[in-house]
Amino acid sequence: VIVVVASWENITKRVNQYFAAFLILSGIMIGVFSALDGILFYVFFEATLIPMYLIIGVWGGPNRIYAAFKFFLYTLAGSLLMLIALIYLYNASGGSFDIATWHALPLSGTVQTMLFFAFFAAFAVKVPMFPFHTWLPDVHVEAPTGGSAVLAAIMLKLGAYGFLRFSLPIAPDAAREWAWLMITLSLIAVIYVGVVALVQKDMKKLVAYSSVAHMGFVTLGFFLFNDLGISGGIVQMIAHGFVSGAMFLCIGVLYDRVHSREISAYGGVVNTMPKFAAFSLLFAMANCGLPATAGFVGEWMVILGAVKFNFWIGMGAATALIFGAAYTLWMYKRVYLGPVGNDNVAKLKDIDCREFLVLGVLAVAVLVMGLYPKPFTDVMNVSVAELIKHVAQSKLN
Repeated sequence: VIVVVASWENITKRVNQYFAAFLILSGIMIGVFSALDGILFYVFFEATLIPMYLIIGVWGGPNRIYAAFKFFLYTLAGSLLMLIALIYLYNASGGSFDIATWHALPLSGTVQTMLFFAFFAAFAVKVPMFPFHTWLPDVHVEAPTGGSAVLAAIMLKLGAYGFLRFSLPIAPDAAREWAWLMITLSLIAVIYVGVVALVQKDMKKLVAYSSVAHMGFVTLGFFLFNDLGISGGIVQMIAHGFVSGAMFLCIGVLYDRVHSREISAYGGVVNTMPKFAAFSLLFAMANCGLPATAGFVGEWMVILGAVKFNFWIGMGAATALIFGAAYTLWMYKRVYLGPVGNDNVAKLKDIDCREFLVLGVLAVAVLVMGLYPKPFTDVMNVSVAELIKHVAQSKLN
């Protein structure tokens, strides 16, 4: 709904098809999260590619065809291995596609490892985990603002959800055995990609790399196998949806007026757009993980879970807060603060009621979740406890 309101005036060609693509995508994504049948999950998981491919390819930037193909091919290639895993599980369970039945299958260690990596191929690309993240910055840069917001806020979560629904419960022994690999890749995403974000000149690319770093926290939390880590990962998924979506919508507000995403094309925006600069500051702070914002809660829980698991892993994860503050605040300083940078900035008009409503709703969500996350954690506590218990009970013993 927020994307529809945000795109109300800035989409001028094929408007009905644009909104239709988002409605179809929304329905398919609900299907992914609610499917309890393996093949139905696969169909929905793959079907999300089609409307997103059209959104990028038809309404995207100058290199949109390249970005759309890259997005499609990366995601499709990973998912084909998952299809093989699903067919194997169908045969192993005596002809059932019921995911709950698969959770109880007594699988050998070798089979679990092969299934784990087949699922990993699909979900690691979708999250995206390092080193499968290279498609994301290109896609974000070329996608229209609404496409970027939905991609960051919801579509990346399909991969993280897949780890919880398939990888951990179906192959628990393999998940524990290969946890070191998942933790290592997650820490590289958190630290290395944070450094890469520092040198970006394009605002969208910077926020895209910051998405990879924040999703690194999610996968890190899942493979710590403690309640704080897994709950923190789920909270981080929700928080990242609010914060990252808001960051992309803010970049869209500037792009609609100046038609540039380059940081150097701005400077002193606070002088001409004070209301907008205040919203952007809130979202920038949430992106850094400032306490009392949604961005803090999940990251803090994952860091606590990591310290409980191993102090040095927790220490490595905590460096993300430093890098996050560095690249986000440095971007904010160059775009918004100081004297008016050029004539384009001098002519800017502050946000209207429609844009104020969009950013206001997200600002409330970011603050409410940051100040009172208990309703979110209460809902997930039972599921998380069951998952940890299930993974702890080895199928081989």
